[in-house]
Amino acid sequence: MHNTWMLATAVGIALAGGALVPAGPATAEPFVPQCDVPACTPGIMGNVVQGAPCDNTTYYVFGSAVAGASTLPGRLLFCASPRRYDPRWFRSPEMHGVKEEGTKCDTFDGEVAQAPDGLFLTCIPDGETLWRRGDL
Repeated sequence: MHNTWMLATAVGIALAGGALVPAGPATAEPFVPQCDVPACTPGIMGNVVQGAPCDNTTYYVFGSAVAGASTLPGRLLFCASPRRYDPRWFRSPEMHGVKEEGTKCDTFDGEVAQAPDGLFLTCIPDGETLWRRGDL
């Protein structure tokens, strides 16, 4: 019986009342690559102009700037609507890649990230310092 159990374990089957029964499928966590910088963040729009109008302050809000009077080429910008004005491209605070909404961000207070679905996130201390929606 001991040898049968070892064989059953080795080939992915289990013993049920002395009979060999196929083991259930393995459930692995989905692979989520680590992304802590803008370079690996999907959906960053290229060739945006600082101060120009933009149209989405909720999802995929980041853009890479073209050169301008006060903008270096490639500078990270984000689309925001301050004080109920029409949305415009602004210089982005430090951006930390892709993060999960509601996870801790203790060392990134006031900085930004993007959720896997493209949601704009800001690190906000409110009791706990967590990644929260950046468009509110």
